[in-house]
Amino acid sequence: MAGLKKKRRIQMISIGMVLLATSSVLIGFALKDGIEFFRSPTQIAENRPGPNERFRVGGLVEVDSIVRGEGEAITFTVTDGNEAVNVTFTGILPDLFSEGQGVVATGKLIDDVFVATEILAKHDENYMPKEVIDALKEQGVYEEPAES
Repeated sequence: MAGLKKKRRIQMISIGMVLLATSSVLIGFALKDGIEFFRSPTQIAENRPGPNERFRVGGLVEVDSIVRGEGEAITFTVTDGNEAVNVTFTGILPDLFSEGQGVVATGKLIDDVFVATEILAKHDENYMPKEVIDALKEQGVYEEPAES
């Protein structure tokens, strides 16, 4: 009787391990397309992403770089003070989007132009995404906002 219990316990542990491994693999495949890495313009210049790699780029919208095209098309330049990336976007921009302000764009790099599918702008005059602050600090460009 003790041998049967031991055999059953080993079977249950084995089945549990197989189910855990299977669920881990399925979760990995499900998240594969949803993971978007953040890169600064300098990181993009140093290590070019693949043509089908979806990622986020962030920094400051360069002054005098916004060019409005036909319809909802717009191009602008995102910089971290060291390097710059040209961005093109078709759609409605956030109300707080403006020159000299922090921005994060999601999309792909195609022929040296970042084609954005989503644009995120800062919430108020003091907010900037953590990734953008870190990238600007790394370049020595970031200045702490004045307390009001």
